[in-house]
Amino acid sequence: MKCGGRCCDDAHPPISMNCQQRLITAGVSLTAFETRGYRRLRTNPDHTCILMNDSMCMIHAIKPETCRAGPFTFDVDGDTIRIFLKHASICPIVTLLKEVPEAYGQQYDLAIENITNLVAHLTDAEIDAINRIDEPDTDLVVAIPRGHRFV
Repeated sequence: MKCGGRCCDDAHPPISMNCQQRLITAGVSLTAFETRGYRRLRTNPDHTCILMNDSMCMIHAIKPETCRAGPFTFDVDGDTIRIFLKHASICPIVTLLKEVPEAYGQQYDLAIENITNLVAHLTDAEIDAINRIDEPDTDLVVAIPRGHRFV
């Protein structure tokens, strides 16, 4: 719960319309969102997520797909979703995941489920905008078909 919220500014993680509606229903103000080719959460002047309070996520229990998937991220190349793992220099939890294979496996499965669900609910225009985001310091871990359904 003390992620620090820096991914929200550095990676500009997208959220689906379904997720935005779920967050609004849970009490998140419409002003917490912005659109820059796709829906995302706004950030504070210090570059942290607008929904952070003293390094604590205020919506941890209902967080967006990309937050649930972290420190995995993605892009879409045609009919392929490419999943990347951020470097530990970007996200300190990566060190833990690499040290504990069971934790890695659980987070990997959660990431695949959330990313494939997110991609299924984005338009091609939104995906194009997301693909233009530069995310250095990541390593490709898997490429899966865009229509993949998590089992």
